[in-house]
Amino acid sequence: MSEPDYLAVNREAWTRANRAHTDARAPIAWAQEEIDWGTWGVRETDVGVLPDVAGKDVVELGCGTAYFGAWLARRGARVVGVDITPAQLETARRMEAEFGFGLEFVEANAEDTGLPAASFDLVLSEYGASIWCDPYKWIPEAARLLRPGGHLVFLRNATIAVLCGTADGGPVETLQRPQRGLYRIDWTDPDETEFQLGHGDWIRVLRESDFEIEELHELFAPDGAVDHEYYFSNAEWAKKWPSEEIWRARLRPR
Repeated sequence: MSEPDYLAVNREAWTRANRAHTDARAPIAWAQEEIDWGTWGVRETDVGVLPDVAGKDVVELGCGTAYFGAWLARRGARVVGVDITPAQLETARRMEAEFGFGLEFVEANAEDTGLPAASFDLVLSEYGASIWCDPYKWIPEAARLLRPGGHLVFLRNATIAVLCGTADGGPVETLQRPQRGLYRIDWTDPDETEFQLGHGDWIRVLRESDFEIEELHELFAPDGAVDHEYYFSNAEWAKKWPSEEIWRARLRPR
């Protein structure tokens, strides 16, 4: 079976990103001891969205260079990173060889990982599957991978930021697209495909996969924030409206 067209587009996008900046930044990120979230580096100690991971099995869907998995492994988790981009995984494996945290890696589509069912206590996606994969495919896969009572935690662009987002920079103060029908966004320059839903659709897709939503954290830029060097951002905008959000859901016992 041939893979969806957007996987090849996004694999090439992240191959370019690896050459441009993610490979060079990986050693710094892996060495970081504090967990933080997203563009503005919001500290996990301030949001408290992650469950206790000590001794737990974690899979990161769309792990990239796997720095977040490394942060969790440092706290006692057994981590498997899944990604479709060989260049990103090559960096992740090089970092694992250097740091020795015990991470394992699988080159696979996060929508269909091939990993055993009910094998993990936490499924994580920090700007991985959460925006680069089809939520109507990767959310059911996350549910399949989790043990009953396990957690799904993912970071994505806030819906209002997507509605106000522009092709050549961060969000602006006027709506750029309708929310009705919001789903797949094919960007050009660079070519990449994102999947974005409104909150009502997120709630429906999560509930249809037997998830119980526990928390939604909307993230703002701190007062001293400036635009990010590489990523979609507008610091002044994000001081007034949430630019990112973290969801936590629990798989209902079956």
